[in-house]
Amino acid sequence: MVRAIETEWSSAAPRVRSKFMDQPSNRILGEFSRSGSARDKDFRDEDPLETREWIESVDSVIQHKGVRRGSALLREVFNHARSLGVRPLTVLNTSCRNTIGADEQPSYPGDLELEARITALVRWNALAMVVRANKDSTELGGHLASYASAADLFEVGFNHFFRGRTTTSGASDADLVFLQPHAGPGVYARAFLEGRLTEENLAHFRRETAGKGLSSYPHPWSLPEFWQFPTGSMGLGVITAIYQGRFMRYLEDRGLIRTTGRRVWGFYGDGEMDEPESTGALSLAAREGLDNLTFVINCNLQRLDGPVRGNGSIIRDLEATFSGAGWNVIKLMWGSEWDPLFKRDHDGLLRNRLDVLVDGELQRLGARDGKFNREYVFGQSAELAAMVAGMSDTELEALSRGGHDPVKIYAAFDAAVRHKGAPTVVLALTRKGFGLGRTADSRMGTHQQKKLEPEALLDFRDRFQLPLTYEQASCAEFLRPDVNSPEMRYLLHRRDTLGGFLPSRSAIGPALAAPTSRSFGAFSFRQEEREMSTTIAFVRMLQNLMKDRSLGARVVPIVADEARTFGMQSLFRQSGIYSHCGQLYEPEDSSDFLFYNESKTGQILQEGISEAGALSSWIAAGTSYSHHNFPTIPFYTFYSIFGFQRVGDLIWAAADSRARGFLVGGTAGRTSLSGEGLQHQDGSSHLAASAVPNCRAWDPCFAYELAVILEDGLKAMMERHEDVFYYITAMNENYVHPAMPADAGEGILRGMYRIRSGCETRDSSVARVQLLGAGTILREALAAAELLEKDWDIVADVWSVTSFTELRRAGLETERWNRLHVAEPSRLSWVEQCLMPTQGPVVAASDYVRAVPDLIRTWVPRRFVTLGTDGFGRSDRRAELRRFFEVDALAIAFAAVCVLVQEETLPRTVAMRFQEKYGYSLPALAPWEDRRTPVASARHEGIEEPEEIEQPTRDASGRVVHAAATQAATQMDKA
Repeated sequence: MVRAIETEWSSAAPRVRSKFMDQPSNRILGEFSRSGSARDKDFRDEDPLETREWIESVDSVIQHKGVRRGSALLREVFNHARSLGVRPLTVLNTSCRNTIGADEQPSYPGDLELEARITALVRWNALAMVVRANKDSTELGGHLASYASAADLFEVGFNHFFRGRTTTSGASDADLVFLQPHAGPGVYARAFLEGRLTEENLAHFRRETAGKGLSSYPHPWSLPEFWQFPTGSMGLGVITAIYQGRFMRYLEDRGLIRTTGRRVWGFYGDGEMDEPESTGALSLAAREGLDNLTFVINCNLQRLDGPVRGNGSIIRDLEATFSGAGWNVIKLMWGSEWDPLFKRDHDGLLRNRLDVLVDGELQRLGARDGKFNREYVFGQSAELAAMVAGMSDTELEALSRGGHDPVKIYAAFDAAVRHKGAPTVVLALTRKGFGLGRTADSRMGTHQQKKLEPEALLDFRDRFQLPLTYEQASCAEFLRPDVNSPEMRYLLHRRDTLGGFLPSRSAIGPALAAPTSRSFGAFSFRQEEREMSTTIAFVRMLQNLMKDRSLGARVVPIVADEARTFGMQSLFRQSGIYSHCGQLYEPEDSSDFLFYNESKTGQILQEGISEAGALSSWIAAGTSYSHHNFPTIPFYTFYSIFGFQRVGDLIWAAADSRARGFLVGGTAGRTSLSGEGLQHQDGSSHLAASAVPNCRAWDPCFAYELAVILEDGLKAMMERHEDVFYYITAMNENYVHPAMPADAGEGILRGMYRIRSGCETRDSSVARVQLLGAGTILREALAAAELLEKDWDIVADVWSVTSFTELRRAGLETERWNRLHVAEPSRLSWVEQCLMPTQGPVVAASDYVRAVPDLIRTWVPRRFVTLGTDGFGRSDRRAELRRFFEVDALAIAFAAVCVLVQEETLPRTVAMRFQEKYGYSLPALAPWEDRRTPVASARHEGIEEPEEIEQPTRDASGRVVHAAATQAATQMDKA
């Protein structure tokens, strides 16, 4: 039997198989007609009679017990064959036919005629939006063809499947629907019929700045009460949908809210599935058994430039990808008009003919008329020609694809929502530009089509039987029937039955009281003698937050396989790692106190080595206040270099989604993470963060700064409902953290405060300088100030800069206010308020590129020098790295001396004496230059490299002690 089944599945006996194409076993066996072509040469049916007997046995099982039993039987047979060492053919592709046969379709529950008229209205208004926008200005753009291909898929969902926003109890009961971005006009057009958008809104499509318009694609930032998810960046909608489905399961498994019955729908284009983010998390969805997840891939076969798979089949490719990942695959290829033809296809000739068509041919068939289709598809043999001999060319042209047939679509969607144990994907074959006429339907350039001539508009009107006059159609007027018309009553009734309108988004969510910094970070406000890093300080605060009685359960710690790096392994035992199936094994370290603990109620989301997956989980948790009416506070901790640099597009998607939460960039800075080197050292994340409008970026040096920032973030998100997220960099460098200075709180949150005041003196001739330090480099600035005052009588004030980006944001706001209020006294930015009362030039240093402190240059009132870690990272100890990048205490002090010399406050000899005293000189090549290129060598030819500079050490008080300086001072004392 094993041999017989393998023979059949390998398609080695096509003559035998063809005789049984009309038998029930074809539901399973005949599906695999394409999959065994590569192995046909290796198998020969030595006993066709026996093969026939076994096939008839399968037919009998299916006839009496159904397809499900037939599938189960074959699965058991295959498993048994494998146990005997037989290798049955691995089948990932099936025949180009509908997964759900005509005799398996459920009855359609709706009024097909009314729904067709509603779909026609939506199609028209979507088309009119784009046409009118581009009639006014060719700058606006827009897309006609994508929604034209997806309209029926959307409408069946809106009429029969997508559950609405809320229940009477206030708990969210809505489905989460990710919509194909280029099909946005169709969603707006439906909302117009529903009365949620006005004609003025539609007339301002892609014209948002006046406050009346509609965004080009789904953007919650632009329309916070309308769009649920941003999907305009190809591929991100797929991965974020998967993690939204998983987060719903997480919420229910932990007993936080009930999500059973709710579903995540994802509508995507076939071309979009080539993005790595589209396929990277498919196996996770299957491993987690996310049967609350349904994808619908609109396979219109075309991307912007041409076919997605001109020489192959995108549906076959996607079927193999999803099947291999463990998804339930439903193919929706042919409309109801094909059913009589397939029923007469006793020898499988038509199926075989369709199987060999590549997508480039299918696209061409969609663009041609019935006569061409007759010759190209059915003209290959007399038998095929006879099959359609009684059909006119018009009837042949009307043979629809499955994605345009509501009956077939409903059957596929119904099967998808009923499937248990795995996610489902529906691969729907459509035509791009369907219904737009010969100039657009399936044409190569249809994606770019934004205009239709009056004749094409009239043809569209006639094809879809729209009640428009010649003038109305020619001018592309919007069309909305009377609210009491059959179409409007039906449309509104269906949405009312399903619970309300979609898409719809809650913009606020319930308010929660935020805990105070003293409750979760009391240790940080007093000096502790033991050293620790800001990363460890953060973990201690996180642990305390998770123990908070009111908020603790809502905290969602997320890591991407670096918990031990950040000292977070203590959370394994305390809170557990989430796993839907619990822990099916005894961990190797089970005897340890901090063992690896997986649990169905675990609180930590351990996403493995997938920054994109972890960020997608963070987005799901950060938008829970909106999608589930249940605010959660996600803390995603990661190597800072693998945040904005690696998944920057997802961070922008989070911003667009109005996500709330904390991103914690651990092992941050280019010199704090010492030995890892180039690809691991972060010198730019704060620069990238400064461009995201609702990202508040912080670089604290001391634990009390971190505590104040965390409290402010919790209040902003939980109490004030601000759609912001906080990015905080944390270092892995251990040092003693001082107590919080008095009155430092305001400055911490505004971006800078004075942490050290220089020696007061009334002598105006005494040189003075302002030193700004951020993150761990603040300690170098403090050491530089001590050195300048002790050795050079230069008075130095030191400022802790917790956020250059917040200083810049406040400066921009002040600058704009002054422009708008020229008749009123000018306001001062916080930078100006801090520095204007002081004296001396300003030197700023950070562990990031110099462009970061340069963010505030506009508002610094005097000479401004910046130091940073420009260039590639290097592997070395921290002291050597800071020397190399010229951000250590000596470099900061020397920069201060030089700028005072340049301002003629000090004589030039001071700079020379400084170098002599500490043996300090700068290398010939800058840290950002390539030391191995001939150009660099020639540029600096004849310049001798300085000797290795002795690095500073610190005494018990933390002050820098330079060996050269100590030796010089000793000699001076002796003299």
